[in-house]
Amino acid sequence: MIIVKAPYNVKGKVVLPSSKSICNRALVINSLAGNDCHPQNLSDCDDTRVMVKWLSECPETVDIGAAGTAMRFSSARLAVMEGTHVITGTERMKNRPIGVLVDALRSLGANVEYVEKDGFPPLRIIGNTNLEGGELSLPGNVSSQYISALLMIGPVLKKGLKLVLTDNIVSRPYINMTLSMMKEFGAKAGWVSDDSIVVEPVPYIMRDYFVESDWSAASYWYQMVALAKNADAEIVLPGLFAESLQGDAGGAKVFEKLGVKTEHVGNDVRISKSGDVVSRLDYDFVEMPDLAQTFVVTCCMLGVPFHFTGLQSLKIKETDRIEALKTELRKLGYVIMDKNDSELIWDGERCPVESDVAIDTYEDHRMAMAFAPCALVLGSININNPEVVSKSYPRYWDDLKYVGFTL
Repeated sequence: MIIVKAPYNVKGKVVLPSSKSICNRALVINSLAGNDCHPQNLSDCDDTRVMVKWLSECPETVDIGAAGTAMRFSSARLAVMEGTHVITGTERMKNRPIGVLVDALRSLGANVEYVEKDGFPPLRIIGNTNLEGGELSLPGNVSSQYISALLMIGPVLKKGLKLVLTDNIVSRPYINMTLSMMKEFGAKAGWVSDDSIVVEPVPYIMRDYFVESDWSAASYWYQMVALAKNADAEIVLPGLFAESLQGDAGGAKVFEKLGVKTEHVGNDVRISKSGDVVSRLDYDFVEMPDLAQTFVVTCCMLGVPFHFTGLQSLKIKETDRIEALKTELRKLGYVIMDKNDSELIWDGERCPVESDVAIDTYEDHRMAMAFAPCALVLGSININNPEVVSKSYPRYWDDLKYVGFTL
């Protein structure tokens, strides 16, 4: 456990990690293009390191730890390369569903078996560099990582890929990120209707690629500016592109409602207080679910009631984030309600604060990073198992100390 104590004044320049969403897509596409040189400015986070390691060494057993993105992307990549591999991970990973992706890969001709229990990792994959491909349907309301995993192998399938998405499509920006990156590597892929994507059997080309900074990581600095006591709070974040591939860049617009303004200066972002905070926030997070924890915690700390929808993917993340948020915020005196496994609501209801509170992180990096800024309102906060931040932002605690927090 660590005790996080906040400074009064929040000011500084912070170099964020590069986007793991872009890193892991770039690594898969780069590998499919036959390039042995990795993209530039790769993140040093756990999720990217496990991808770099297995793509470099190609062991018979691929252990991706707790990296959900790596599990999904790597399973598809292994299906179209030579050799037999077992892909596995942590105990939590072995309980995260993957049946939708396995069924889709099998329908494309891939040889994938469950090693332990049906529907979950580990998987045994017998690769085939001559998979037929073709057309398949997939629910659009599942994790976009399944969809992206399939799209990225599309160019190396003999018949390419036509993907028809049924139901409501969630996390569309992540699908668009994948398609944009594929096209940068020479693929011919795109939407042909509101619910259908076609990837032609045109091979990738090798190219140099530079990964931009992570807008998801930026959200915690927006949160700190929103919660800071000093009116002149300001953080500068280099390497964030105004025209970003990342859907989470949209978080800047939502933070405007919580009193944080954004200025783009070249490829730097300067964030500061505007002073204008809404009395209530209703928002659909279907296009950026990874920011839900940040906004739930921020609104509670600001006393802003909310109703957030589009959170269906939170149930199958590193932990059940809906239940985790309800449990940990109750420790701090906030009664959060949920609905339909996809909505979180706070109407201002409070409960007694527990004594000697410590926030549990559930092996979830975003729980630690979203709750640490609460110290700015509470004076200090205790965080259990703080090392979980290594999954996406290994320097998070060092960066907090750099701007004046005490750990």
